[in-house]
Amino acid sequence: MPSALLNVMINAAQKASRKLRRDFNELENLQVSIKGPADFVTSADIRTQKIIIDELIKAKPDWSFVAEEENNIISKSTNNRFIIDPIDGTTNFLHGNPNFAISIAAEIDNRLEAGIIYSPITDELFFADRGKGAYLNDRRLRVAKRNKLSESVIVTGIPHIGRGDQSKFIKEIEELMPKVAGIRRSGSAALDLAWVAAGRYDGFWETGLSIWDIAAGIIIIRESGGIVTGIDGSEEDLYNGNLVAGNEIIHNSLIEKIKNIYLQDK
Repeated sequence: MPSALLNVMINAAQKASRKLRRDFNELENLQVSIKGPADFVTSADIRTQKIIIDELIKAKPDWSFVAEEENNIISKSTNNRFIIDPIDGTTNFLHGNPNFAISIAAEIDNRLEAGIIYSPITDELFFADRGKGAYLNDRRLRVAKRNKLSESVIVTGIPHIGRGDQSKFIKEIEELMPKVAGIRRSGSAALDLAWVAAGRYDGFWETGLSIWDIAAGIIIIRESGGIVTGIDGSEEDLYNGNLVAGNEIIHNSLIEKIKNIYLQDK
């Protein structure tokens, strides 16, 4: 059973999703602005974030908030905070691609306690409480058991214009492509991590992410028996948004293949 804290997060995401699903079917009516190169924000992002925060404040009025969109830090005198991405995969959303999600994590005293990743279109809810396992709706999650890169499907994000080191990414792809069964790119890091937890992908790596992209996914993967660290193997690098995930063998194999490339010129 989800904890009381997790239920608060689930209720907030599901309430926000009702309007978000309507927005998805009326994309031509949305206001869209650009935060940076290939970095879009819609009225749906802002509205969804407001609904989520309003719901969470009702239950936890003394908590702080870190969220992706405008006015994104609400700081209270507390060590408890929610970390929110109202639409992870906004570009997908804008193009009518259903591969986007709401991501919410809860952190107490700098330790992740709970996380949810909710796909409004498929109605798939991935969630985890620390120490209680990870679930997809009512099914317990476990990472895939494959132990060979040559049999594994790996997912990543491609650095887009204005973000990331494309040349270094190409080197990583060149290193991995001959050694894996396939490489995928979905456009939502949160869902990528959830799918690793569910065993749909065998591993994940990406650089340059933000804490709201990954916080919920980190605890969901760990509670599904997976390993997630920074590409250099550290927690610091992880929370700087550069990460590798999978079961222990695939995680370690990915680091072995790409770590030296990643560390070049750092």
